Amino acid sequence: MATRTLISGLDLKRPRTRAVYFGVLAVTAVAFAAVFIYPLYWMATAGLKTPVEFAAQTVTVLPEDPSVSAYTDAWNHMRIPHFFLNTVYYAVGGWLVQLSVDVAAAYALSKLRPVFGKLVFAAMLATLMLPVAALLVPAYLTLTDLGLINSPWGLWLPAAANGFNIYVLKRFFDNIPHDILEAAAIDGATRLKTLTKIVLPLSRPVLAVISIFSIIGMWKDFLWPMLVMQDPEKQTLSVALQRLSASSQVPPTEMIAAMTLATIPMVVIFVIFQRHILGGLAAGAVKG
Repeated sequence: MATRTLISGLDLKRPRTRAVYFGVLAVTAVAFAAVFIYPLYWMATAGLKTPVEFAAQTVTVLPEDPSVSAYTDAWNHMRIPHFFLNTVYYAVGGWLVQLSVDVAAAYALSKLRPVFGKLVFAAMLATLMLPVAALLVPAYLTLTDLGLINSPWGLWLPAAANGFNIYVLKRFFDNIPHDILEAAAIDGATRLKTLTKIVLPLSRPVLAVISIFSIIGMWKDFLWPMLVMQDPEKQTLSVALQRLSASSQVPPTEMIAAMTLATIPMVVIFVIFQRHILGGLAAGAVKG
């Protein structure tokens, strides 16, 4: 079956039509890229400006007298390494907890077929339709009763059973042929060994996607860590920056430099693993 496109392949063979088509495509791509890249560029270059130049009414695209002093001051005075390590610890721990719970739940719903499994899966998907703000009060009161305030488990446990991750994993596990699992069972493999030796190695693309989403979600989360991690020494980088921005002792260029430093890890991760994200989502979305 032929693929329908806006311009037919015959028209694209004409030099004039082809030039106009790729010209419009290039202009559109550059425009969309500029819309997303310019805020990052402005944030990165604003940290290179002096406070006087930053406060001037005339906006300069390039810093007149660039200096990295704001970045060094933010790194030293705002204790960026300390809060950075806190965030890395929470992100890695949350990733491990999410991966353990979501993989076990998706594998059970896909291959073990428990009683009322469809009802449980529907209930998990229903949680995606609830706004996060509606769950803040009951989740916070539950953690208070359990004594998990200022504890990493207060960040990890509420995010453990992620409905979206379970949905993507289950869709991928559904595509794994039952013949492979039955052959493993005949050879004497237990359910756990089948999961660790067969299912997980076959699921590396989707596991990479879930891992990236989990780490990015834990890294960029702000509201929930602000409620749970009330001790300033245990706060994440985003919460610490918000707390420090409330004081008038931090210059604006230093604050923007700190924000830029906090953004770099996630941008690098996305640029490096963007193929894995798209490939894993496509692998988990196609059935058959």
